[in-house]
Amino acid sequence: MKEDLIELANTLLRRAKQANAAVIVAESCTAGLLSQVLADAKGAADYFHGGFVTYTKEHKTRGLGVSASLLRERGAVCGEVARAMAEGALAHSNATISAAITGVAGPEPDEDGNPVGRVCIAVALRGRPARSFERHYGNVGRDEIRERAVADALRAMTEALGSVSAAA
Repeated sequence: MKEDLIELANTLLRRAKQANAAVIVAESCTAGLLSQVLADAKGAADYFHGGFVTYTKEHKTRGLGVSASLLRERGAVCGEVARAMAEGALAHSNATISAAITGVAGPEPDEDGNPVGRVCIAVALRGRPARSFERHYGNVGRDEIRERAVADALRAMTEALGSVSAAA
């Protein structure tokens, strides 16, 4: 699967080059895999600015500015938190586009009762509200959940940059 992820990252960074867009990411359950895949792609040095790995609720608040009350009320695995993470990554960088991934890779449900395989992904473009979506991968194993989430995030960012190019 790693080669497939690298190809998706290559596609994203080609699109970023066309749009002259810098990429940044915020990750929780993927624990840096999205950053690793982007760093291994062609064009990383020019268009990938880095990422935030915010595994705990506290670090989501401290590192990305996600509201502690939002995390208390909704838990870490929801579209609102994913959007806040994506927007926080942009706010703490000069990047053009961000993606955020928060979810439960297992092996057990999280402290809020979210099932293994539930993942929320958000994409934010500077100057526009973030958009999020949810996936339910099932209990297919930690590595598989992480890889599927990274693939979905890469596809979503590529699509979002395509809409920018089409609108220009």
